[in-house]
Amino acid sequence: MRISLQGVSKKYGKVHALKSVDLTFEPGQVIALVGINGAGKTTLLRALAGLIVPGAGEIRFDDEKFFRGNLALRKKLAFLPDFPVTFANLTVLKHIVMVLRLYGADGPEIQPRVMELLRQLDLMPLIDTRVIQLSRGQMYKTALAAFMAADPELWLLDEPFASGMDPNGISFFKHEARAAAARGRTVIYSTQILDIAEVLSDRLCVIDHGEVRHYGPLGELQGVAAGQSGASVLEQLFQQLREAKS
Repeated sequence: MRISLQGVSKKYGKVHALKSVDLTFEPGQVIALVGINGAGKTTLLRALAGLIVPGAGEIRFDDEKFFRGNLALRKKLAFLPDFPVTFANLTVLKHIVMVLRLYGADGPEIQPRVMELLRQLDLMPLIDTRVIQLSRGQMYKTALAAFMAADPELWLLDEPFASGMDPNGISFFKHEARAAAARGRTVIYSTQILDIAEVLSDRLCVIDHGEVRHYGPLGELQGVAAGQSGASVLEQLFQQLREAKS
C-alpha cells in the first residue's frame, strides 16, 4: 500500500507536533522514523493509524483519502504502541484469537502461523496465562504475535526496540519486518537506536520539531552528512541539526 501525506499538520496548544509534512511511503519498504524526544514521531504514527485527526492536510492510502471513520482502510493497518493495548484479562492465546477475529483473519488456515509465532517469540509456555500477569516484554511480544498474525498491509510500530523485548524477540522482529516488506507490506517504525535504523531500513526519515528534515535511503543521506570522523550518518545529521540551532 502506497501512503502519501500532503501538508499534514498537528498542533497541541501552541506546540507544533507536525508542520506541513509531505511524505510518500512506498509498498515493500521498511521505513524508520528517527528524531529527538518530542520530535513528532509518535504523532505521525498516530495520524497514520487514524488515532488523531490532523489539523490540516490529508493522508491518502493508494490515492484514497484516509480518515478515522473509514473502517475499510483502517482494517488494512495495525498500530502497535510501545505500551500495547491488550485484552488484559484474556489468556495469551485468546488475546491473539480476539485480535484476529477483529481483523476477520481467524480462520483455521491461520493456526499454523499463530503456533509458529508463539514458538519463535518464546510464548508457548504462556499461552494459558492471562496477559495482565505477563512482564512488559512478554506482553509486548503477545501483542506483536497478534499483530504479525493479522499481517496488515501497513505496519505501524512505535519504539519496538524500547519495548522490553529480549534479544530473541528483537531479532525475530527484525527478520519479520524484512519478510513483511518482501511480501509488499509497508513497515513504518520509530526508534532512537540509530545503528539499527541504518541497517534495518530501506529509508530513513529524520524528524525535528515536527518537520521532516531528511528522507531517503542511507546512501542518499550520506551525501548530506558531514561531521565527526567515526560517527554514523544519522549521528552526523543530528549533530548538524544541533549546530544549526546553536
